[in-house]
Amino acid sequence: MGVGGGPLGSVASGEPVHPSVLEAARAWAADDPDPMTRAEMEAVIASADGGDLNAAADLNDRMAGLLEFGTAGLRGALGAGPNRMNRSVVIRAAAGLTAYLKSLSESPFVVVGYDARTNSDFFARDTCAVVVAAGGRAALMPRTLPTPVLAYAVRALGADAGVMVTASHNPPQDNGYKVYVGDGSQIVPPVDGLIADQIAAVAAVSDVPRAESGWEAVEESVIEAYVRDAAAVVAADGPRDVTVVHSAMHGVGTETVLAAFAAAGFPEPILVGAQAEPDPMFPTVSFPNPEEPGAMDLALELAEQTGPDVVIANDPDADRCAAAVAGPGGWRMLRGDEVGALLGSHLLERGVPEGRVFANSIVSSRLLAAMARAAGVAHEETLTGFKWIGRVPGLAFGYEEALGYCVDPEQVKDKDGVSAALLLAELTAVLKAEGLTLVDRLDDLAREHGVYATDAFSIRVSDLSLIGTIMERLRAEPPSSVAGVAVSRLDDLAEGDGGLPPTEGLRWYLEDESRVIVRPSGTEPKLKVYLEVIEPVADGDLRGARERAASRLGSLRTAYEELTAV
Repeated sequence: MGVGGGPLGSVASGEPVHPSVLEAARAWAADDPDPMTRAEMEAVIASADGGDLNAAADLNDRMAGLLEFGTAGLRGALGAGPNRMNRSVVIRAAAGLTAYLKSLSESPFVVVGYDARTNSDFFARDTCAVVVAAGGRAALMPRTLPTPVLAYAVRALGADAGVMVTASHNPPQDNGYKVYVGDGSQIVPPVDGLIADQIAAVAAVSDVPRAESGWEAVEESVIEAYVRDAAAVVAADGPRDVTVVHSAMHGVGTETVLAAFAAAGFPEPILVGAQAEPDPMFPTVSFPNPEEPGAMDLALELAEQTGPDVVIANDPDADRCAAAVAGPGGWRMLRGDEVGALLGSHLLERGVPEGRVFANSIVSSRLLAAMARAAGVAHEETLTGFKWIGRVPGLAFGYEEALGYCVDPEQVKDKDGVSAALLLAELTAVLKAEGLTLVDRLDDLAREHGVYATDAFSIRVSDLSLIGTIMERLRAEPPSSVAGVAVSRLDDLAEGDGGLPPTEGLRWYLEDESRVIVRPSGTEPKLKVYLEVIEPVADGDLRGARERAASRLGSLRTAYEELTAV
């Protein structure tokens, strides 16, 4: 997923626009079915042709190739031009997807969902129109709903594919197009490449037939079935005394979360009112991702006022789940790895059926593997993303540190922030009935398995080539020791080292069992660095172990901030 380098290439900022770019831009504008983006493009063309160098740079960027279709579909900034999210790009994507599906089935069935981001509803209807005109069958979700509801519907309705129009937790200027195959899994290679080939074969949007009507509406019974099955992740006879503060982060999760909590018999969560209703501008946060600094401030303020047992937040399309707990210094966000360990421990306590598997991504903590090993449960490590985690055979539970949790893969083979919220509420209620908290459970896990301390940081770049430069430097000059500790092993993930499919990245193991992974982001222009240290708890001294782990983690971070400096 990202920006493709099309045949036109790009011209450096500060230079006049090339005549070939102007010609291609005029052709694109003439073919644009949306009067708003057509006018937007025409205005940029006029300014660029008139000598405005800023407009020239803008036009060059808009025309720098068609937004690339990859394993996560499409994602990019809204606007006119092939390198933006707009109706022209979406219609091409829908035509390519439909052409691929028609190579497998004469009349493919596609379920389409959408969130509340700008133009999501238009993109969803355009997709249905393309599928129906091509002789396929399309079913459109009746309103804005979470991504996991769409993933559920693909399987529940026996569809050949699903499309979810969402940019998840990206900033408000973005939108995206996420594709699922018939078993409810996200697409992986080679399917993404086959669809991309069909998209590239679309010469013009005016050549793509679009029906005026003929698609179905997904019935409410499907949404009700999702809520019922999501509620079934918790035990029917367990404790229900739990108070939850919930934020939907200006997304589409509130309605479904409230329905699921009610179906499971939990008290209604206390809503962060300013963030409960969908708003594509995300007015109270600078970045609608619970992981980002400040995004949870309103939820934590409400927690200080109301004293709940736990704070739970979803991202805007409700496929991720974040949590915060009270501590000596006030409320604090749990790391994604901490939530993963909590949910995994709860499922292990309940019992895992024979032959089922726990899994997490390579950039997530190794604590889940240690817990599974101690319980005699199989564990697998996958590449980053639920397109890989959701495909693990026999999966019982999977997670990745970026707040993604799959707690019921029989129903949703993707991360699901609604069912994860229910399971977290159940664990909180179970512990509360025993006079304990989520923090107590984390302490117990550390005493049993050691302190697994994790951290991560990113190097955001304006020039994507800098990411390649840093990776080349790390390969050419790999450190033999880091923060005074010898490197015991270096895996070049691009070569398939470590037994995983090739992916861009490097992984270091140090002699003290520390681990570092450096990889480019799949969704944003940044390089990501993931750190983990393991510190045994000797003689019950948990505080001392955590202090030592924090010190080691700090030294590791300092070292890699220097190694990855631009």
